[in-house]
Amino acid sequence: MTPLPTPLAHFLPTADQAGALIGLDRLGGFDGLDSLDSLDSFGGLGGLAAPVKPAGGAALDQVLIASGAAAALTAVLLVFGWGHRTGRITLLTRLADWAAKGPGRGLPGWAALPSLVAIVSLITALLGMYWDISLHISQGRDEGPLANIAHYPILIGLFGIFTAGALAVVLPKGERPGGAAVRITRDWYSPAGGVLLAGAGFYALLGFPLDDVWHRIFGQDVTLWGPTHLMLIGGAGLSLVAMAVLEREGRLVRDGAGGTGAGPVLRYVRRGMIMGGLLIGLSVFQAEWDFGVPQFRMAHQPMLIALAAGCALVAARLWTGRGGALFAVGFYVLVRGGVAVAVGPVIGELFPVIPLYLAEAVLVELAAIALARRPLLLGVAGGLLVGTLGFAAEYAWTQVAFRLPWTPGMVPEGLLMAAGGGLAGGVLGALLVLGLTGRLPRPAVARSLFAGALALVAVLVGNGLLTTVPTGVRAELALAATASGGRTGSPGTAQATVRLTPPVDGPTWLTVTAWQGGGLHVDHLVRTGEGTYRTTEPMPLTGTWKTLIRLHDGRKMVGIPIYLPRDEAIGADEVPAAPAMTREGQPEQRILQRELNPNVPTWTWAAASAVVLACTLALILTLAWGVSRLSRTHPKGPR
Repeated sequence: MTPLPTPLAHFLPTADQAGALIGLDRLGGFDGLDSLDSLDSFGGLGGLAAPVKPAGGAALDQVLIASGAAAALTAVLLVFGWGHRTGRITLLTRLADWAAKGPGRGLPGWAALPSLVAIVSLITALLGMYWDISLHISQGRDEGPLANIAHYPILIGLFGIFTAGALAVVLPKGERPGGAAVRITRDWYSPAGGVLLAGAGFYALLGFPLDDVWHRIFGQDVTLWGPTHLMLIGGAGLSLVAMAVLEREGRLVRDGAGGTGAGPVLRYVRRGMIMGGLLIGLSVFQAEWDFGVPQFRMAHQPMLIALAAGCALVAARLWTGRGGALFAVGFYVLVRGGVAVAVGPVIGELFPVIPLYLAEAVLVELAAIALARRPLLLGVAGGLLVGTLGFAAEYAWTQVAFRLPWTPGMVPEGLLMAAGGGLAGGVLGALLVLGLTGRLPRPAVARSLFAGALALVAVLVGNGLLTTVPTGVRAELALAATASGGRTGSPGTAQATVRLTPPVDGPTWLTVTAWQGGGLHVDHLVRTGEGTYRTTEPMPLTGTWKTLIRLHDGRKMVGIPIYLPRDEAIGADEVPAAPAMTREGQPEQRILQRELNPNVPTWTWAAASAVVLACTLALILTLAWGVSRLSRTHPKGPR
C-alpha cells in the first residue's frame, strides 16, 4: 500500500474547512446522513484553484524552441557525418578507434562506437520515461514539453539512439561492412544494423511531434498506451534488435579479417547485455501496472510479462550460451532496478515495481538442457513454461510487491493469456537468433512462423483491451472525519464506508484510487458485509486530486467519481465530495482521462490510430527484413 503523500500547501483547506467533515457514529453505518452538512459549505474541498495547465498541444513558443533545438542537433550530426566522409573531420575516426580498442574490443569501430552510444542513450531514455510516467501519475499533465524536466533525458536518449544508427551508417570508409551491408552510393556501404538502428531511433523521435499533434486534435490522453506514446516506447525497445544485428555484423567482419581482441567472456557479456536490454525494452509496456494505475484489464499484464520473457530469455539462452537467460535477467534487474531507485528514493517520485523474471530464466535454462540444439522447439517449450510455471511465480511476486496483486478470479484467463504470450515470444526469440546465426528455416516456414506469432500477439492484445461497462452500478458513500477508527489523515482527507449496488464477489480489484494531486493513493476496500466496504486509509478530497472508486471484475471496468477538481482548461466542473452521496458508475476513461476531447468523431481517432499502427508494423517488418538479410548473406547451415 502506498502512503498518502502530503498535499501541496496551497491546496490545503483551513482548519475550519476541515472541520466540515463530520464524523459518523459508526464507521460501518449509513444512519442519519441526511442531517449532515454538505462539504460545499466551504466551497467544496477543492480549496484554492491550481494554476491552469493546457489540455491540448504545447504553446507555440515551446514548439519553436524544441524544433529549433532538434534542427540544430541534426545539423551538427550532418556536419560531422559529411566531414568524416570527406576526410575533413577526423574526430569520429579517432572515437571509433578508441571504442574498438576499449569498450567495444573485438568489433570494428563502425560497430563498437555506435553500440556504446546506443546503450548509454537507451539507459538515459529509460530513466526519463519512468520519471515522466511517475510525474504524470502524481502531478497530472504538464504545462508543455519543455516544462517537464523528465522530457529532457527522453529526448537526449532517443536522439542518441538515432545518432548511434547514423554513426554506424557514416563510419565505414573504403570497405563493405559485411555481406548484409546496404549500398548507399557507388562506394559507400552501410551495415544493415546501422540502418535499422537509425530507423528505430527516428521512429521513436517522430513520436514527440506527433504526440503534440495528437493532443491538439484529441486532447491529452494521460495513459502509457496512447498511440504516440507507444511509438516512443516501441522505437526505443525494438532498437535492441538492430543492435544485435549490428553486433553480429561487426563480429563476422572482424572474425573474417582474422582479428581477435575479444575473448568469449567479453562476447558473452556483450550479447547478454543486449538481450537484457531487449527484456527491459519489452517490459516498459507494463509500466502502468508497475506503478499501480493500469487503465486496462489485469489479464493483460501476465501476457505482457510472458511475451517479454519468452522473447528475450529464449533469445538470450540461444545466442549467449549456457546461463545466458540468467545473465540477461541479472542485467535487467541491475538497470531496471537502478532506474526504479533513481526515480523513487533518489529523485523523490513514485517507486515503480518490477517483475522479477528470475523463475522464467531458470525455466528457459532447464528447457535448453535438452533443446538448445533445436531452437524452435526451445522457443515453443520455453515460451509455454514461461507462460505457465512462470505465471505462477509472478503471481506470488505480485502478492508481495505490487500495488494491485493478481487475484484468483483472473487466473483462468490470465493463465491462457500468459501461455499465448509466452508461446509467441518464445517463437519470435528463436527466430531472431536463427537469423543472427544464419540458420533461419526456408522462407515459407520462417515467414509463416513470424506472421503467426505476430497474429497471436495481436489477438491477445485485442482481447486484453476488450472491456465492458455494466449499467446500474451505484455506490452510496458515507464520509467520516479522518480521526475515525483511530486513523488520522491530513486536512482535506476522509475515511469512507461504501455500499455497492449490485454487490460483487471476488473482484479483480476494488479500490479507492486518487492520483494527480501530488502523489498516488491506492487503497483496497475491505469487505464488511454483503455489498458493503470500508477504506483503510484516509483518501484525499482536495486540490487537484482525482479520487474515484475503481471496480474491475472479469471484463467489467467501471469508475465511480468521489471527488474531481474543476478544470478550466477543458471546461470541466468540480465534482465535490459530500458527507453522504450516491454516485453512478461510468466508463473509467471519462474520469482517468478527463482531458480527452469528446467532440472528435470516432472515425478520426480510428484513422489516426491506424496510421500509427501501420508505422509500427513497418518498423517491425523492417527489423525482420534486416535479420533475414543477415541470415541469407551469412548462412551457416544446420547446427
